[in-house]
Amino acid sequence: MWPESKEDNSQQPPPLRSGLSTGSCATACALSGARFLLTGETTVLCKITLPKGKVVTLPISLCKQHETKKAYASTIKDAGDDPDVTHGATVFVITSLIEEDTIQFSAEKGVGTVTLDGLALSIGEPAINPIPREMITAHLLELKKEQGYQGGFNVAVGVEKGEQLALKTMNPRLGILGGLSILGTTGIVRPFSCAAYIASIHQGIDVARANNITHMAACTGNMSETFALKQFQLSDMALLEMGDFVGAVFKHLKKAPITRLSIVGGFGKISKLACGNKDLNSRASAIDFNFFASLISQLGATEKEIEAAKSANTSIEVLKNMSHLPLGNLICEKAWQFASECTPDGIEIDVWAIDRQGQLAGCYLPNGDSH
Repeated sequence: MWPESKEDNSQQPPPLRSGLSTGSCATACALSGARFLLTGETTVLCKITLPKGKVVTLPISLCKQHETKKAYASTIKDAGDDPDVTHGATVFVITSLIEEDTIQFSAEKGVGTVTLDGLALSIGEPAINPIPREMITAHLLELKKEQGYQGGFNVAVGVEKGEQLALKTMNPRLGILGGLSILGTTGIVRPFSCAAYIASIHQGIDVARANNITHMAACTGNMSETFALKQFQLSDMALLEMGDFVGAVFKHLKKAPITRLSIVGGFGKISKLACGNKDLNSRASAIDFNFFASLISQLGATEKEIEAAKSANTSIEVLKNMSHLPLGNLICEKAWQFASECTPDGIEIDVWAIDRQGQLAGCYLPNGDSH
C-alpha cells in the first residue's frame, strides 16, 4: 500500500534509468522456451521487439527442458530506477508444444486469476494483460513461420514469490487473486512514471464501475484510506489507492465517470493539488509556502504570521501555527476548484485533508458545508 510520503524540497535529482515490464520479461522467456523446443538452442540473450518497434535484449538466467514437449525459461526483472514491486523478481514461463494451431495462456505460480468484472480480461482468465499477450503471440508466430512449425503453444507465465508480492499491490482489491498481473503497454518501465501503479488506478475505477459502485474515495496513502473508511463507510472496492497520481484519476474519469469522487490526502499533498499539480510526488511538485502566505493573508493573518508561513519548513508547521484560521478548509476549496476543472461535469467532488495523526485538517464539499 502506498505510504504517506514526507515532504522533500531537495535539489534536482540525477537522470534515472528506465527498465522493462513484466510483459517484456514474459515475452523473452516464452520466445526462449519455444526456440529451445523447436531447435534445441539454449538462449542466453533474447532479443524482442517492443510494441513501438524498439528492439531490446534481455538476459535469460535459465533455459532448459522441463518435461516432455515443455521448456522452462526465466529472467530477472530489471525495472530500472522505478520503485516497482517486481524489480528483481524472477519471471518465468513454461512453454509447451500443443497440436492445435493456436497460442494459449495460463497462469503458473505467482500470477493471479481474474475473479471480478471490469478488467480487460474475463473472469477466470490468467492475469496476463492484452498487450503482453499480443507481444508474446507476435514473437511466437514469427518463430513458427521461421521454423515451419504447424502446431501451437501453451504459454504458462509465473513469478517467483508472486503471491507475496501481490499483497503489496492493489490486485486483491481488483479481484485478481493468487498472484501478480503481467503488465505492460509499451514494454518499458519509465522511472517514477509508475506505469503499473497507474494501470492499477485505471483498473480500480473500471472494476468499481462494473460492480455498480458510484462513490469512490481516492486516497494518497495509508492514513488517508483509514480516514476515508471511517468517514464514508465504503467497501474496499470503492477505496482507490492513488498515491501521488491524482492526474491519472482525473484522466481516467473522463473515459469512465462515476457519480461522486472524494479526494482524501495529507495536508501537504492536498496543498499541492490546490496549486494545480496533478503529480503530488516531491520529484514533480513542491510545497509552495508563498501560496500558504497568500491564503492566510486572505484569512486575516498578521504580517508576522505571513512572514512565518513563507519561511516555514513544512506544510504541517504552517497548519499548526494557523490553527486559529480555517486554512485547511480554504486549501481544500482551492483543491476542489482545480479538481472540478479536471474532471467531467456531473461528477460530485469533495476534498478532505488530514494531518500527520490522521485527523481532519480541513474539507470542502460542493454544497459549501466545510467543517
